[in-house]
Amino acid sequence: MAVKIRLARRGRKKAAIYDIVVADARAPRDGKFIEKLGTYNPNTVPASIDFSEEKAFQWLMNGAQPTDTVKAMLSYRGILYKKHLQIGVVKGAISQETADARFEEWKNAKDAKIANKVATVGSAKEAAKKAALEAETKKKEARAEAIRQREAEKAAANAPAAEAEEAPEAPAAEGESTEEQA
Repeated sequence: MAVKIRLARRGRKKAAIYDIVVADARAPRDGKFIEKLGTYNPNTVPASIDFSEEKAFQWLMNGAQPTDTVKAMLSYRGILYKKHLQIGVVKGAISQETADARFEEWKNAKDAKIANKVATVGSAKEAAKKAALEAETKKKEARAEAIRQREAEKAAANAPAAEAEEAPEAPAAEGESTEEQA
């Protein structure tokens, strides 16, 4: 029986979440599986990969073959590197302590790199949000200034017309009052 480590899809349309499973190669994609190792969510930035590294390592050492996507995930998390080091231990090329030290060194460097990526993405998102807010504020101020100018122009246009209307009324009012007096 050929055993594969592969993805089983779940989640709704256009929002897929995958289970990382160990299954018989002949079983359908979302069908029967032997063991669930974890989950993979490609919808987050960076994509979140949560699985039992010990179980995945055990299955790899027992001969399970990962699919291309799962192989990339295992490589990203260092499981394939750990397998490579363990094969060196089995062959007698290096000691178990050396292999463990190399893996821990690689793991710490990789974790720091991932944390830096998360921080960079978060700060870039904040910067984009701040820039959008500033642009929106500028646009709002420009619109408010344009409205003020239009109101000032209307007031200026209405003021001479109002003065012109008031000026003829004043002599007419005087004429009416003189007629009343006479």
